Amino acid sequence: MSRVFIDTIRVKTTERFQLIDITSRVEEIVEKSGVKNGIVLVYAPHATVAIIVNEHESGLINDLLQKAKEFTEPGSSKWRHNAIDDNAHAHIGSAFFGSDRVLPVVNSRILRGTWQNIFLLEMDGPRPTREIVVVVIGE
Repeated sequence: MSRVFIDTIRVKTTERFQLIDITSRVEEIVEKSGVKNGIVLVYAPHATVAIIVNEHESGLINDLLQKAKEFTEPGSSKWRHNAIDDNAHAHIGSAFFGSDRVLPVVNSRILRGTWQNIFLLEMDGPRPTREIVVVVIGE
């Protein structure tokens, strides 16, 4: 018998660029879902953030944030959207990095590598609330 379970994670961001580890909260939702085997979709319904999977190590977190800034070039005069909101870089980052990730659920746990954690990548903060929708599908 298949089931679908949906829940939402809410976080506050405090920096323009920030990585927030949401792994434990996603794991709690998977456990609460009662799904033993299936998939979990982690989706941020925002045009200026991304969901990434990588290691939670302070040096790497700083490296990822630095590379995201280099890649998206905040404040660049070449971005036409900046005439409206001054956040073209964040839209571009979200489009390229992606606003969702799908991971397998096996034996009621997210199947992830030893060094893989799930992060919200904020690129247009600070924001009082960011929502991440978690959809668990399976049996």
